[in-house]
Amino acid sequence: MVSDLKNLSAYNPDEIPSAKGYRFAIVCSDWNNEITNPLSVGCIKTLEKHGAKSSNIKVFHVPGSFELTFACNELVKSKNFDAIIAVGCIIEGETRHFEFIASAVANGITQLNALRSVPVIFGVLTPANQQQAIERAGGKFGNKGIEAAITAIKMIALKGSIRKKKFKILEN
Repeated sequence: MVSDLKNLSAYNPDEIPSAKGYRFAIVCSDWNNEITNPLSVGCIKTLEKHGAKSSNIKVFHVPGSFELTFACNELVKSKNFDAIIAVGCIIEGETRHFEFIASAVANGITQLNALRSVPVIFGVLTPANQQQAIERAGGKFGNKGIEAAITAIKMIALKGSIRKKKFKILEN
């Protein structure tokens, strides 16, 4: 597995734009909260490390990962946040339920990113088992929450550079 070779928490802090002045929402699924809570904490600590004020980070809880899309959509519509991070954990089981939920959440968040003007970050784990989830929520492969926070900061910066037309066009 490719992710077995990468620490999700590894990044160069010097390459991350400042999060100062930006507002973040973290939508956290309460299902598998022994996994999702450490992911949320990883998000918060990383956002603060890069300049976000704790008062500019709000955490919202939903019952399960399926509800992430609804809550993220409502938060986008509120226009109160510069980026929204969806945090969940859908562990593969013995039924097809996993496939339906994981697909619905991924597609829902993709739709929000395509149709809305606020980046919505997919911080949802889809491991084969509980052990893989633990390893990606602060275990030996790092914390996916840290990666999601870094992605949110980078997407805000990208949106800003596109809107200000501050980007290089590569010529052939």
